[in-house]
Amino acid sequence: MARKKKEPQQKRAAIPNAYIEGAGIVVEEKITETLEKNYMPYAMSVIISRALPEIDGFKPSHRKLLYTMYKMGLLTGQRTKSANVVGQTMRLNPHGDAAIYETMVRLARGNEALLHPYVDSKGNFGKAYSRDMSYAASRYTEVKLDPICNELFRDIDKETIDFVPNYDNTMAEPTLLPASFPTVLVNANMGIAVSMASSVCPFNLAEVCETCIALIKNPEHDLLSTLKGPDFPGGAYMLYEEGELNKIYQTGRGSVRLRAKYSYDKDANCIEITEIPYSTTIEAIMDKIIELIKANKIREISYIRDETDLSGLKLAIDCKRGTDPDKLMQKLFRMTPLQDNFSCNFNILIAGTPKVMGVREILTEWVAFRAECVKRRVHFDLQKKSEKLHLLEGLQKILLDIDHAIRIVRETEEEADVVSNLMVEFGIDEIQAEYVAEIKLRHLNREYILKRIAEVESLSGEIAEMQDILGDPKKIRRIITEELKAVKEKYGQPRRTQFLYADQLEEEPEEDETPDYPVHLFCSASGYFKKITPQSLRVSGEQKLKEGDTMAAQFEATNRTELLFFTDRCQVYKSRASAFDDTKASLLGDYVPAKLGFDENESLVKMIPTVDYSGFVLFAFENGKIAKVPLSAYATKTNRKRLANAYSGKSRLVEILYCPEDTVLLVRTTNNRALLFHTAMILPKATRDTIGVQVVTLKAKAVLDNVAPVDPEQLEQLKKYSVKNIPAAGVLAKDLPDSHQLSFPEA
Repeated sequence: MARKKKEPQQKRAAIPNAYIEGAGIVVEEKITETLEKNYMPYAMSVIISRALPEIDGFKPSHRKLLYTMYKMGLLTGQRTKSANVVGQTMRLNPHGDAAIYETMVRLARGNEALLHPYVDSKGNFGKAYSRDMSYAASRYTEVKLDPICNELFRDIDKETIDFVPNYDNTMAEPTLLPASFPTVLVNANMGIAVSMASSVCPFNLAEVCETCIALIKNPEHDLLSTLKGPDFPGGAYMLYEEGELNKIYQTGRGSVRLRAKYSYDKDANCIEITEIPYSTTIEAIMDKIIELIKANKIREISYIRDETDLSGLKLAIDCKRGTDPDKLMQKLFRMTPLQDNFSCNFNILIAGTPKVMGVREILTEWVAFRAECVKRRVHFDLQKKSEKLHLLEGLQKILLDIDHAIRIVRETEEEADVVSNLMVEFGIDEIQAEYVAEIKLRHLNREYILKRIAEVESLSGEIAEMQDILGDPKKIRRIITEELKAVKEKYGQPRRTQFLYADQLEEEPEEDETPDYPVHLFCSASGYFKKITPQSLRVSGEQKLKEGDTMAAQFEATNRTELLFFTDRCQVYKSRASAFDDTKASLLGDYVPAKLGFDENESLVKMIPTVDYSGFVLFAFENGKIAKVPLSAYATKTNRKRLANAYSGKSRLVEILYCPEDTVLLVRTTNNRALLFHTAMILPKATRDTIGVQVVTLKAKAVLDNVAPVDPEQLEQLKKYSVKNIPAAGVLAKDLPDSHQLSFPEA
């Protein structure tokens, strides 16, 4: 027992004597240096060795898996358990069995994620269009390579591509696959790296091959004439936009809109959706529809269910009686992923460098890559045939005297001297002599040798042809073209994604679900807003206001009226009457700065209601200028809540005045001068923060003080202040009251 207690004491005592160099020392280092040293290598590794596809159309994980299956002999023969493939692939891909199997699932025919699957599968591999349908474990499923993989590995053993050692240097793996068709555009490929991503949409194989052939013949070929558009494995419809497709083909960036395919069963009053956009799942669609039903935004649906089975995808929507199925689907297209976008970002690694390219450039790069593969294959065959020709030429010399050759072999005392004696007697080199010496005794007859020599002429012709091919790029391109035609003929299939053109679209205008009813709108000088129904207003007493506050504006409007709240910070906040609760005159109402989230110490200056953004707004500034801006300048397609630079801030704002149409205004200055002018004299400017037009010429220290519309009855009385041109100095206002209150026109 005593010995056992001493051992840990000895160990503890030994620890202080240990010394680790640099331990505990804190060294200051710039964060940029730390990032460059530690993060940049990781980022580059993700970009180059994991997330982005290369010109052969594969990421490293795909390539390692397929090459492993090729080496396992799964291009022919029976399927094997997926677990076997996963285990073998770990010799090339050390990222774990789960990641490898997930890669295999996506490449499998059963998953339906690719137009042309590379893995022929048996068992449950889930579905690309389902979020919740799990795939079976690798021990239950079976796989082999699909026949199209013959085109991926064609001539891979003829040094067509480079091989590198695997991660533990125990075997070699290819850097690229010598695919004989542009796989990079045929199957979808998406990946997220560090600071960049890639999203390549799939195209129809026959169209890609045809386009590539046309580009080889004519680099200026019109791509749209042969490559009609993306073709997704899930089918559905693509909303055809030629401008957007041209943008994708030229730049490699853009998006296409996809729409689900449906049919209507009149007897069951049921809509059946059988194809959905590639970018969504059936569960995401159902979740969104259920959410809309709960929010009471869709009232036409009585029940929704997923009827997907072994025969394929099906989403059934039971409609309520009297529902128009086409109008319901138009609404669902607007509000759910039944119509969705697929964003394109053709970011592909070229010689280890990520590059965003259009379709033309991608195909040009692929042709260059494939031309190099063909060159290397021809060179390999040329070398083999040259070696064979060399041997046969030596055999041809033996034909001159077979008996003499046999006598030399028989009479040579030592085996090591046979080759050298043949070389001397027949004038052949060591390789040729070795070949002759290794011929079996049964083949030392004239017939065998004559047959071998007969090959000399054909070999010479083949070698000359190969040398001609290596020296003529046109012949290499002709070989590529012939291979593309063969692939198109053998593996081409009809388009799955059909087009919807503009004249086929039945776009229903989006219905405003906001209840519409008449209301009275009130806004106080300090920023309190009230929305009161006519019924409530009739039975109400006086308007309740904070002490010292006054009612600045009152309008008759509807609940769908849009409201513009201009502030003292040159900003306008947009809202709708429906965003405010109905209230009573006896309450203060909503405080607009708090309700709309004004900036700190930002105050309300003016509220303008509108239904159609007609008319214009006048901004009067202290420096005597007035800006005329169409109200339509504040209309936005998106639902923006705040617009900056709503008016010019170069001079202090005196008044904001909404005018449905041109009218007459009375302008007054602090030195008691006034002028009357028509707003038609000011040209409208679409720029919201325009500085305006000089209306009144100001004397020293005088500023514009007041602007007010003039009633028609007052025009005759104020006629002497009228001017025909602006700017004008105005007339001394002796008979006008000290202040002229602005009137507030009703919307």
